[in-house]
Amino acid sequence: ARLLAHSRRPASSLDRARLLAHSQELLQPKARIASHRIGKTRSVKNCFSRRPASSRTGLERHGQSRIATAEDRFRVAQKKYTVEIRKMRYHAAAIQTAFDCPRDRSEIGARVDRMCEMVEQTYSGYEPFFDVRLFAFPEFAHAAPVYATVAELRKHLAVPVPNEHIDKYLKLCQKLGVFIQTGTFIEAPADRDDVVYNTTVLCGPGGVRSIYRKVNPWIPWEVHASPHDVGADPATMFPVAQTEIGNIGCAICYDWLFPEATRQLAFNGAEVAVRVSAYMDPWGATPPMDWWTLFNRARAAENTMFVVAANQGAQMTGYPPFSWPGGSMIVDFDGRILAQADPGPGEKVVVAPIDIGALRAERERRRGHDMRAHLRTEAYTYLNAPIFPPAGKTLIDIDGNNRRIQEGRRAAKKPQTPNQAGNQAGGKGG
Repeated sequence: ARLLAHSRRPASSLDRARLLAHSQELLQPKARIASHRIGKTRSVKNCFSRRPASSRTGLERHGQSRIATAEDRFRVAQKKYTVEIRKMRYHAAAIQTAFDCPRDRSEIGARVDRMCEMVEQTYSGYEPFFDVRLFAFPEFAHAAPVYATVAELRKHLAVPVPNEHIDKYLKLCQKLGVFIQTGTFIEAPADRDDVVYNTTVLCGPGGVRSIYRKVNPWIPWEVHASPHDVGADPATMFPVAQTEIGNIGCAICYDWLFPEATRQLAFNGAEVAVRVSAYMDPWGATPPMDWWTLFNRARAAENTMFVVAANQGAQMTGYPPFSWPGGSMIVDFDGRILAQADPGPGEKVVVAPIDIGALRAERERRRGHDMRAHLRTEAYTYLNAPIFPPAGKTLIDIDGNNRRIQEGRRAAKKPQTPNQAGNQAGGKGG
């Protein structure tokens, strides 16, 4: 009926029969959407191509771009709808690496080449089944802080961000139409010669989409600076990129033990949170601790968002005294594990579906278990008082981290008086 209503010429019985046949043909399995590379032009098989040439309009025969018939308008609308659906429904891949840690930045390039190869292999291998459009790699995939001081890290391993390695990822994203959350770099910022950051980059077909620097380094051992240490604007600490495959945020490893970090990503609009991690034994992906699974599922459920978590799969020989159990996983917005790699070292890939449309519908529909909307911010006064002090202009080292930990411990033990709590909450007791 819709096809006939939009026809430009009076519909004869023959027209009605032909349009009905064509509309039924659209519902058959053989009328499939044929996609080429992800991110490239998609085409729809012409379900009407079997019409004899004499039955086509002059506009069709001469290849003019104007849509001349109801069938063509329906076909173009179907193509547009299908492309939009495929953008919102896709698969993500959590890829774990098992490199030995480089001692010099000249070794990073070979690791980047291998990770690009893993992306292409995953993309092409799963292409007959579904579209893999988001890839995540672990923390320390490029380099780990194997030197104890900032000076040594800057001398041997630190690189600027962006850099030539990011250019390789961007070229691959453009080629395949995918997004890659890189493993972390040890970043040497241009504006400070006495700090390094632990940094990951979200690369996409259109360029760099976000740069995240770890807010909560794993102290005392990590001597990376947090943006909090250098007085960065809190509004910039947890960036969320609005992309064609959803709003993507990221936090690194130890960040996920702080519910405030992923909660901030959620309030910044994140629909998919990527965990770039090197979560070691015994807290990793095996009982009895299994903090890896515990926090990934909890953060997904409490923020109603997907979690794509890539963990290191390196052995102790490469990073003494630690070993990493892998167990990379993907979790849906209700905390269900959609896919998980078996615990154990080695390169592994897990893929699972991401349905942004379903997530948005759930966020719109729910009145119960909507913890973001139910949050009583005034009730939680502990965030109004500083606890762990920023480093400021003080050189960050292990001894300094231990001193600041002690300061934080003293601050955390100070109880707030009822009057302080009431004043900070902005109201009187009731």
